[in-house]
Amino acid sequence: MAGSLRSSILRHLRVPISRTLTLNGSKLAAVRSMSSHGDDHLDKQEVIDRVLDVVKSFPKVDPSKVTPDVHFEKDLTLDSLDKVEIVMALEEEFKLEIPDNEADKIDSCTLAIEYIYNHPMAG
Repeated sequence: MAGSLRSSILRHLRVPISRTLTLNGSKLAAVRSMSSHGDDHLDKQEVIDRVLDVVKSFPKVDPSKVTPDVHFEKDLTLDSLDKVEIVMALEEEFKLEIPDNEADKIDSCTLAIEYIYNHPMAG
């Protein structure tokens, strides 16, 4: 999680661009998606399945307790270090880097799924 690598990646990140165009006096909104991976965005069910697999494979977790809405601390009795390890495993699984300020917020499968599904670089 080197800062220089993060800076390099962020310089190449693309974001959606929205413009208002005028055609024959009518205003039209045009949105151009600039995602680096085009139409191959991950399917939500695939994200759910892969997140659950990562959490189920964590050594301190009883796989039978893992659901899409499970909370790491309350339901799985994981501590903050365990949570960090799960987030790191998710980063590896989805080939992305989650900034520390965002990683700190991910305390459940629900939030992990939403973050990864909405991340433009998740693969």
